[in-house]
Amino acid sequence: MLRTFLALTTLLLAAVVAAPVVAQDEPQDRAPPPPPPENVRIDYARVLSAEPVYQTLRATSMVERCEPEAAESPVPDRERRGLSRVVGAVRDVLTPSDEVEEVARSAGGDCRMVPVEREFRRPIGYDVDYVHKGVKYRSRLPYDPGNRVRVRISVTPVVSASGE
Repeated sequence: MLRTFLALTTLLLAAVVAAPVVAQDEPQDRAPPPPPPENVRIDYARVLSAEPVYQTLRATSMVERCEPEAAESPVPDRERRGLSRVVGAVRDVLTPSDEVEEVARSAGGDCRMVPVEREFRRPIGYDVDYVHKGVKYRSRLPYDPGNRVRVRISVTPVVSASGE
């Protein structure tokens, strides 16, 4: 029994002594090293063209339109006399019959709601063509840059896994 006790104590002591060694072998949660700083500079490129880009919006709204009530039947020519007959004839010729005349609701016209479609165009950006160091580029910008545009130039070496 004493031997068993000594054997268990030895095993327990060996486990306690080996635990820090095992813990050191496990990877710890460390943040990866920060990337090297970029080689960045600002330069200007010559603008070739800047074309506005528009968004077209359509909206339908309901508008009340009123037409005049049917006019009473005109007085026949034979019942008109003198100047009234001449004025009536001129009025009949000059009054358009096909055109809808809008009148106020208080005038007793026939009113109804009519859909009216409207179209709006608003600028959303500019497609800009520009040249930097002989290379042509195209970008969409939220503003018109004018004759030149600022560009960010970043140079970073390509590091391959094979070490080339």
